[in-house]
Amino acid sequence: MKNQNTPDIQSCTQGASWLYSEVVKDHFFNPRNILIDEKNYEADGIGIVGSPACGDMMVVWIRVDEKEQKIKECKWRTFGCASAIASTSMMSVMATENGGMLLKHAKRLTPEAIIDRLGGLPDRKYHCSVLGHQALREAIEDYQQKHTDTAKT
Repeated sequence: MKNQNTPDIQSCTQGASWLYSEVVKDHFFNPRNILIDEKNYEADGIGIVGSPACGDMMVVWIRVDEKEQKIKECKWRTFGCASAIASTSMMSVMATENGGMLLKHAKRLTPEAIIDRLGGLPDRKYHCSVLGHQALREAIEDYQQKHTDTAKT
C-alpha cells in the first residue's frame, strides 16, 4: 500500500513544476558512469571536492590512456541533489565520449559547457555543475602527480 504522504514518480516528473530539461531528468533518473562500490576499482587519479558537513560532496575516479593522455573512464559518486547528479553524469559522458577527452582539454572543462549540454539548469543550481568539473580537475592533477615523467599539461 502506498504511503499517502509520498508522491509517486509520475507526479515528480510531469507538469509545470518540473524546472529541469529532459536531458537533466534523463541523467538524474539514469545516471551514467556512477560508481557505487570503489573497493575493487583501480583508478589512475581520484578527485574529491565538497564537504560532508554541508552535504554536497563529489568523488571522481579516472582511468587514463597513458600513451594518448586521454580519459578512458570517468566514474563518480556524489552526495547531492538532482542537479549535482545530472551535472556529474553529463560531465562523465563528456570526458569519455569519442574515445576520451585529452587531459589538457578535460582540465579546462567548464561548468557552463556542462550546463549547456544539459539544456540548462536553474540559476540557483549553477554550483552543482561546479562540483563535477572541480572533482575532474582534482582527479587529473592526482594522476599527473603520480605520473610526473609522462604527464603532459
